[in-house]
Amino acid sequence: MRAPSSLVPIPLARQLVAFGGVGVVAVVFHYSVLVGLREGFGLSPVPATLWGYIVGGYVSYVLNRRHTFGSAASHGRAGPRFALVAGVGFVITWVLMHLATQVLAVPYLLAQCAITALVMVWSYAAHRFWTFGKS
Repeated sequence: MRAPSSLVPIPLARQLVAFGGVGVVAVVFHYSVLVGLREGFGLSPVPATLWGYIVGGYVSYVLNRRHTFGSAASHGRAGPRFALVAGVGFVITWVLMHLATQVLAVPYLLAQCAITALVMVWSYAAHRFWTFGKS
């Protein structure tokens, strides 16, 4: 008898592809909020990207839990762990976006692209081994 799909280990290559796909969807939400708040409402880049990060993070949790990691972990266990990992990514985004846009005068979208790549590496590792891992 085959185990339910939520309990079957997902091969690493498939997991990375799924994480990348979920990442693209989450980035679309994140950047839509970022650009909308920046260009539409004149909000400065740092708070605009942090609001975008929150929206993208919610999308990321919902999709990664199910599609990337196939986690059977309860929301009570996985949710707080995801929030902590996302919180670290939030602080990384905040600090680096401030440095890039306010100190180094890097255009905000260019800075955000580089920061997104860095935070994705952090997030994947933390979610794979801790948030949705077996521990």
